[in-house]
Amino acid sequence: MGEIEQRPTPGSRLGAPENSGISTLERGQKPPPTPSGKLVSIKIQMLDDTQEAFEVPQRAPGKVLLDAVCNHLNLVEGDYFGLEFPDHKKITVWLDLLKPIVKQIRRPKHVVVKFVVKFFPPDHTQLQEELTRYLFALQVKQDLAQGRLTCNDSSAALLISHIVQSEIGDFDEALDREHLAKNKYVPQQDALEDKIVEFHHNHIGQTPAESDFQLLEIARRLEMYGIRLHPAKDREGTKINLAVANTGILVFQGFTKINAFNWAKVRKLSFKRKRFLIKLRPDANSAYQDTLEFLMASRDFCKSFWKICVEHHAFFRLFEEPKPKPKPVLFSRGSSFRFSGRTQKQVLDYVKEGGHKKVQFERKHSKIHSVRSLASQPTELNSEVPEQSQQSASLTFGEGAESPGGQSCQQGKEPKVSPGEPGSRPSPAPRSPADNKQVDGAASAPAEEEEEVVKDRTQQSKPRPPQPSTGSLTGSPHLSELSVNSQGGVAPAHVTLSPNLSPDTKQTSPLISPLLNDQACPRTDDEDEGRRKRFPTDKAYFIAKEVSTTERTYLKDLEVITSWFQSTVSKEDAMPETLKSLIFPNFEPLHKFHTNFLKEIEQRLALWEGRSNAQIRDYQRIGDVMLKNIQGMKHLAAHLWKHSEALEALENGIKSSRRLENFCRDFELQKVCYLPLNTFLLRPLHRLMHYKQVLERLCKHHPPSHADFRDCRAALAEITEMVAQLHGTMIKMENFQKLHELKKDLIGIDNLVVPGREFIRLGSLSKLSGKGLQQRMFFLFNDVLLYTSRGLTASNQLKVHGQLPLYGMTIEESEDEWGVPHCLTLRGQRQSIIVAASSRSEMEKWVEDIQMAIDLAEKSSSPAPEFLASSPPDNKSPDEATAADQESEDDLSASRTSLERQAPHRGNTMVHVCWHRNTSVSMVDFSIAVENQLSGNLLRKFKNSNGWQKLWVVFTNFCLFFYKSHQDNHPLASLPLLGYSLTIPSESENIHKDYVFKLHFKSHVYYFRAESEYTFERWMEVIRSATSSASRAHVLSHKESLVY
Repeated sequence: MGEIEQRPTPGSRLGAPENSGISTLERGQKPPPTPSGKLVSIKIQMLDDTQEAFEVPQRAPGKVLLDAVCNHLNLVEGDYFGLEFPDHKKITVWLDLLKPIVKQIRRPKHVVVKFVVKFFPPDHTQLQEELTRYLFALQVKQDLAQGRLTCNDSSAALLISHIVQSEIGDFDEALDREHLAKNKYVPQQDALEDKIVEFHHNHIGQTPAESDFQLLEIARRLEMYGIRLHPAKDREGTKINLAVANTGILVFQGFTKINAFNWAKVRKLSFKRKRFLIKLRPDANSAYQDTLEFLMASRDFCKSFWKICVEHHAFFRLFEEPKPKPKPVLFSRGSSFRFSGRTQKQVLDYVKEGGHKKVQFERKHSKIHSVRSLASQPTELNSEVPEQSQQSASLTFGEGAESPGGQSCQQGKEPKVSPGEPGSRPSPAPRSPADNKQVDGAASAPAEEEEEVVKDRTQQSKPRPPQPSTGSLTGSPHLSELSVNSQGGVAPAHVTLSPNLSPDTKQTSPLISPLLNDQACPRTDDEDEGRRKRFPTDKAYFIAKEVSTTERTYLKDLEVITSWFQSTVSKEDAMPETLKSLIFPNFEPLHKFHTNFLKEIEQRLALWEGRSNAQIRDYQRIGDVMLKNIQGMKHLAAHLWKHSEALEALENGIKSSRRLENFCRDFELQKVCYLPLNTFLLRPLHRLMHYKQVLERLCKHHPPSHADFRDCRAALAEITEMVAQLHGTMIKMENFQKLHELKKDLIGIDNLVVPGREFIRLGSLSKLSGKGLQQRMFFLFNDVLLYTSRGLTASNQLKVHGQLPLYGMTIEESEDEWGVPHCLTLRGQRQSIIVAASSRSEMEKWVEDIQMAIDLAEKSSSPAPEFLASSPPDNKSPDEATAADQESEDDLSASRTSLERQAPHRGNTMVHVCWHRNTSVSMVDFSIAVENQLSGNLLRKFKNSNGWQKLWVVFTNFCLFFYKSHQDNHPLASLPLLGYSLTIPSESENIHKDYVFKLHFKSHVYYFRAESEYTFERWMEVIRSATSSASRAHVLSHKESLVY
């Protein structure tokens, strides 16, 4: 009797590993050598009905043949597929990957092996490659034609309409009917023809890749999706069908599902001759016996079904490939069969880390020319992979993969290339062998290291419909793969999304962006040292220089409102005059004042550096300039008080006017708006805090006898008074701004922003459901805890699945109960949920903040909080057989309308960064981030490059923004820092430079070099505040309540 027994621990049903054994994906591991010997030719029928012959050694295991097919297709996610063939008894079986081919396929010349989908994931967004989705769509098409995928007429017509769109393009009634006459997609298709044509009319502008996405979105909701029926009888002799899916074992009567046994309920699967046995976990509430028995046609049928059950359980439930059992010494009992290959988790991790290559592919049945990811015409978005040449058809994702192309500098001349023009490329200049040494931006970074999101969108390509969001984000930790502008906002509709995100994409190489190709010659290290020696070394000088560099950034931020936003408003009549008069007249005086302030600071620094003939010692101070201008700022206090009013008026205007909402959203798409628009309205309040911090450092540095001490102390007293007056307003407005920003990221709620609601923490946790642990985004407020999943819309918004009012909630650690690390049980008055954090520290932060919020809710005398709209409660227990997290998603019409009501893509907001990096961030962290903003020049180096590249870097909003110089109006790239580690390079890294710090996340490594010890310490200080989220430093009292 063959059998498989799951681990008896409670954690086994949640997918918790017992050990951290070697993953099959570890770098450096190689597959076993292919046996040599006689070659045998095997015919493979592909999903597009073509046949290919593959020659493999006849004694090779089945895995060799499957790998050959996947390599032929350039298929990265080949683990979802399998090879099936009729054995000598004409029973269709799966090719065993561990057994020799010759022992399975007796007469290979007379057998056609089919390449088909074997494992159907619960959500098609987990398929991260366009080619994989295309092959799944072909499988759905095949199942429809063979009658295996049954559905009602409307669903069938809708499915076929997407197939037609992908094959012949946009609607043309005559062409549609001609095409349908020649191609039969379902039996009795003629009766559906009018419906198909009607549905196809709604898909105008949809690309083949988008059609695949929508096809899978509809198909996955059908009961028979991915189901292969195996005839059997129950104990009473009733004819039934058994099937296995990602969730467990299903029982059908005809095509109707009558029962389901979730993996969490199944203790053991076995077979004995023709009997298939399911041993269930004890359950007092269940009417079923401990062991269920089904009778199949023969032992071979029974064993074949048992094997596929074993493989499904391992693929969807285990963290890594199960280890082989030791061979018995004397005799064996039971089958030695085991699952071979990567589990789904390993496949997702592998694609997340970019350890694969992307190449073109061709759609056989499609008359529309569509290739995956890499077309010759680039967009302005960065990819993680440097292109090797304009004609390159494939890119290699791997350690140390470098492009041979690059640009050499010639006497500081800039090549006449317009990176913004479609299809333009900088052509490599002629170079001698000596010039091949990589320097600065001319060096191509290893593919795995380039993670920044290039934001240079100078080209205006032809507008096209926004793309649907696909599943690459479900697991991608690389923010480089997001199609976003660096602000955490939205990407314009005319920009195609990046390869793993959305279908039919085109992208540019980072090597053609000014960020990575500094067109002026890079400075040598000797020049750097010479410059450093000529500048003052006093710490006070570098503090004063920080005032100058951050003031430049502050002025640019003011110009976003006073120049860019105002000029855009003047061109369109979208904003009421009352709102205009509230915003712009209160920002223009500030811009004028700070322009003069910056001039005075820069003049003083020039004198300090000795760039004039004046006596240097008389000007080695900054306190007098600060005091004079801070006193001048007090006359602008009336304008500062108006900024909170302007922010509220703008948000209220957006809420009441769809036109103003669209106008502001479109402005946020502009490259100058690198942060959310409402953030810029709070910049003047934030700037006061920066002045206060700088003056505190100066007062601490100078002894009381220093000539600058008295002015610094007087300026500090003045700015402290101003900050104290505006502090309450600033806290209130930061909460107000954060609530409105979160509102843009969430769907399924109507009243997130209500008086009295305070944001506390957001982040990624795993929620226990019937399908095991599933990633969810949680949002903690002072009255309610929301949990969401990633939406299936092109806007990448998060869909609210449930809410737990905090009043009466209890929280307890439950690792022992569930066998899952860092596990918590949240018990509300109406429902309870079980969640797990990614680490102990993450769990402690959540416990601290949730407990604080519960205490505040208990003490509050206010009425019960309003329930958020469109959020049905989730009362399902973790062990329920149904999918506990598909509430409200199973609406067929949602798939039809997901492209009709598209909002801009929001892929790089703080919410999505936390999702990808599996971390969290609190309001305390946001407040610290506001205080820790910094700008200045840094030299940057990649792990495997030689030269250093000079960049103007701005740190704000937990993110580094990169500019070619401080004069640029918009960033070229951004690097979100949540989840990154900040360290100092070790000796083994051979950096051999002073003031260098290192940022690394998984395989992504960056080195940055500061100009002095003070600036080095400052960059370390502010970046550390973003890379390591602080636990709550203080609990908000009722006096500090953020009520507005």
